[in-house]
Amino acid sequence: MATAGLSRMRSGSGLGRGVLRVSSARQHAALEVTARHCRSELEQYGRCVAASPATWQQDCQQLRLRTARCASSHPIVQKIRQDCAEPFTAFEQCLKQNQASVMNCKEHVNQFLLCAEQVKLMT
Repeated sequence: MATAGLSRMRSGSGLGRGVLRVSSARQHAALEVTARHCRSELEQYGRCVAASPATWQQDCQQLRLRTARCASSHPIVQKIRQDCAEPFTAFEQCLKQNQASVMNCKEHVNQFLLCAEQVKLMT
């Protein structure tokens, strides 16, 4: 999954597309972890949203937070945060310094994705 996203990003014509792919890949990975390991929380949140179509953002806030806490406490997410903190921090710093030209940060994104992929392969 992440390898495909990484190769598409590397071959993409712009960092904007790459950042969107990173975001999309990150969201997909988060949903995968959440669905696998936080099924109960995710189902409760889904039922709340379905039951409150007009006010779900307010009514379901605590369930959303519980689901997010469950996903972020997963060992693979914690391991990526720990092992890849340096490349991720470098990427964030690059974005801050290059707000007008985010293309300058493509290599930083690649380094973070490579790191995250290695963590996933080792676990």
